[in-house]
Amino acid sequence: MIAVLDYGAGNVGSVLKAVRYLGYAVEAMSEPDDLARASKLILPGQGHFGAMMKRLRERGVLAPLTQAITGGQPFLGICLGLQVLFESSEEAPEESGLGLFAGPVRRFEGVFKVPHVGWSQLEIKRADGILRGIPNGSFAYFCHSYYAPATPHTAAFTEYGQTFSSVIEKGTVATVQFHPEKSADVGLQVLRNFLEG
Repeated sequence: MIAVLDYGAGNVGSVLKAVRYLGYAVEAMSEPDDLARASKLILPGQGHFGAMMKRLRERGVLAPLTQAITGGQPFLGICLGLQVLFESSEEAPEESGLGLFAGPVRRFEGVFKVPHVGWSQLEIKRADGILRGIPNGSFAYFCHSYYAPATPHTAAFTEYGQTFSSVIEKGTVATVQFHPEKSADVGLQVLRNFLEG
């Protein structure tokens, strides 16, 4: 069973709908024991870094989530679900992230408008994995005020005042800053690649 971790994020429903549209059985799961029985795990995210970490702790899913990710369970993080994989965020300096990737997530500075909302291009560095079949320069839909730095595992970058990691892939972990469930054919291909991989 494919699981979408429901900790109260607003985009759970749209992610479920997109996965079902592709023909896959999927459930919203919120209990710690649910995560271990999932064949693949999707962590959507909207909102505030600190609030997300607090909700994950309060629901008792933070430790099982970390164990699933580090234990090799296929994982897809979306938007804030990408950012929590870093060590910290300027949005909530008092909170620690999961620390899978080094460094902090930073707020956009010196750009036209924050948050970054709308369609931006993917500068693809590795056209395999979840980016298989997606042409370089494709557009995806973003909505975020904070951005992840470059990592050795960055598969695509996007430019918005700063160049940031828009896709990161490391082993069984794939994560995207944009919203695939709102990114038309490009987003559906990303989801399909994850689900088929």
